[in-house]
Amino acid sequence: MDITIHASFLPHDDADAALAFYRDILGFEVRNDVGYEGMRWLTVGPAGQPETSIVLHPPGADPGITDDERRTITEMMAKGTYGGILLATKDLDGAFERLAANDAEIVQEPTEQPYGVRDCAVRDPAGNLIRIQQLR
Repeated sequence: MDITIHASFLPHDDADAALAFYRDILGFEVRNDVGYEGMRWLTVGPAGQPETSIVLHPPGADPGITDDERRTITEMMAKGTYGGILLATKDLDGAFERLAANDAEIVQEPTEQPYGVRDCAVRDPAGNLIRIQQLR
């Protein structure tokens, strides 16, 4: 069986801020930018990896979600407890410096973790937790 991860989903509440973070700071390519009924979905991904993407979507865009659920999602996003993703780089210190220089919300500076990885953590403009590991 040949299964790969094609896309992961993270919510955003400000498409322009999400673009500034993922495109301008992380250097991801914009693969799609689609509007529908006043909402906007963005698909971004790392250069040189066209088969792997992150879909940035409006919170609670699913028509089956209630207004109360949308409020809960928005509250969880603001606290950084709704969505997250783990990225990796060969240059963790360089990536961290770029994030810090661009006023990303720092959660954790590069740290050797007791479970054997070196990583850092930031939040994107929507509050999603972004952990970045050092590739060995």
